[in-house]
Amino acid sequence: MPDRAPQPVDRQLPTEEARDLVALVRDIVQREIAPHAAEQEDAGRFPREVFSLLSESGLLGLPYDSEFGGGDQPYEVYLQVLEELAAARLTVGLGVSVHSLACHALAGYGTKQQQADHLPAMLGGGLLGAYCLSEPAAGSDAASLRTKAVRDGDDWVITGTKAWITHGGIADFYTVLARTGAEGARGITAFLVPGDAEGLSAAAPEKKMGMKGSPTAQLHFDGVRVPDSRRIGEEGQGFAIALSALDSGRLGIAACAIGVAQASLDEAVAYATGRQQFGRPIADFQGLRFMLADMATQIEAGRALYLSAARLRDAGRPFSKEAAMAKLFCTDAAMKVTTDAVQVLGGYGYTADFPVERLMREAKVLQIVEGTNQIQRMVVARHLAGPETR
Repeated sequence: MPDRAPQPVDRQLPTEEARDLVALVRDIVQREIAPHAAEQEDAGRFPREVFSLLSESGLLGLPYDSEFGGGDQPYEVYLQVLEELAAARLTVGLGVSVHSLACHALAGYGTKQQQADHLPAMLGGGLLGAYCLSEPAAGSDAASLRTKAVRDGDDWVITGTKAWITHGGIADFYTVLARTGAEGARGITAFLVPGDAEGLSAAAPEKKMGMKGSPTAQLHFDGVRVPDSRRIGEEGQGFAIALSALDSGRLGIAACAIGVAQASLDEAVAYATGRQQFGRPIADFQGLRFMLADMATQIEAGRALYLSAARLRDAGRPFSKEAAMAKLFCTDAAMKVTTDAVQVLGGYGYTADFPVERLMREAKVLQIVEGTNQIQRMVVARHLAGPETR
């Protein structure tokens, strides 16, 4: 079969700086990420050296203030960088999104002193972050979390277990939501916990169907002591901080999903135009041509949706509903596109010799993380019809 190289996505970027930034990302992808993605995912290897390179290149703090080492980039640019990274390897794209999520609380709600003390290392100093909200019995119902933080003089003592933590056990810092007051959303506070804190340990990573190179693990807090200077925001403000972070984080997941879908489409087009059956390329057959057309349409629609939500965010306008819509549509589209890509490749699509089977397995988790797609539908419906009556 002839080698049909995919054409880069024709992106609408607001500045020449943004175009240079995407060109830098594509160079890193081609040299350092894509050539090793399949082998390292199969081996379950986390590419920490890639994250160090991304940090050195100024790509781990793109949407944050340059005063503290960020890139001063609008979200519409940052998300397109995520898409490029996720198309090459979801472990990297999603990892950057999670790191950005972990920085959100301090960047948005920390004091100037806290930001000056910690953000430069978090955004451009080679550190890697993780976000700790979910627990074994508190997933979709995050406000029912049980991890406790108890005041002890000038310190807080944190005890409990967090679950489904991306970068669990390897992160340098954790943004942790813990209960400091009464039951419910108003009794939760946010903390910045060092990765090497005494009493903090990680369970063995989960055995997953996809994203095997990205460690996901439970974290155990056994009397972890942190000073009050690492409390982010006011006592009881943590759940509001968490929801604010998740609105932005859902856009990151949407962009990653479109990256995975785009990579699948590229593989499907290359195969369909090269595979000969009945004396001609299988892309000549209308059934496959229509599948490819539908795949491309879903990708373009998803990209437009997440960029529209990002532009609302960049303009300082409410975007919670649009973020939920983008996460919902883009991840559902990724699941459909990757499944169709496997079908286009037929038996070859079901083998590990081609990347589409891995992309399909990876797409599934995007319908679950940072709020399942059932939760996204609830969020959208509340914006349309108000809260549910009880």
